[in-house]
Amino acid sequence: MTDEKVKDEALQILGLFHVLPRLVVFDLDYTLWPFYCECRSKREMPSLYREAKGILYALEEKGVSVAIASRSPTPDIAKTFLEKLGINSMFVAHEIFSSWTHKTEHFERIHRRTGVPFQSMLFFDDEDRNIEVSKMGVPSVLVGNGVTIGAFREGLADFCQKLGHKKK
Repeated sequence: MTDEKVKDEALQILGLFHVLPRLVVFDLDYTLWPFYCECRSKREMPSLYREAKGILYALEEKGVSVAIASRSPTPDIAKTFLEKLGINSMFVAHEIFSSWTHKTEHFERIHRRTGVPFQSMLFFDDEDRNIEVSKMGVPSVLVGNGVTIGAFREGLADFCQKLGHKKK
C-alpha cells in the first residue's frame, strides 16, 4: 500500500471516533522502523515500516500531535535518520535516550514539554516492558511488526474505551 493510500485509510479510521488523543507517542526501533539504531551507521539510508509514514501524515492532517519515546543509546543516529526520512519536524517532542526505566521518565518529560495529560496520549511500542506506561494512565498498544493500520485502529479504540467514549 502506498503512503497516500495508508494515509487515506488512517484518516477514515480517525473519522470513526468522536474523541482523538491529543498526542500520539511512538517508539522508534521496531515500531516506526525495522532495526535498532545502535546497529546502524549514520551514513545509511533508513526506511520506515510500510504503513508508518501514512499514519504519521494522517495524524498531522487531523491536527493530532506526535512525539517520540525511545530508549536508544544512540540518539544522534536516531535524529539523523529522522532527518533523512523527512519526518523529524513532525514530532513535538523527541525523548531519545538510554534508560533502565520503563519509559516513565520519557513520558514525564513529554508531559512537561507538551502539557498534555497522560490520559490524553496514546502510545505504540514493540516491547512489553515499555507498555508499563499504561500504569501512568497512557493507553498503550504493543505492536508486533511495527505500527500498522490494524494496530492504529486498535489503539484508537482502546483510547476511546478508556475514556468511556464509543465510535461514531
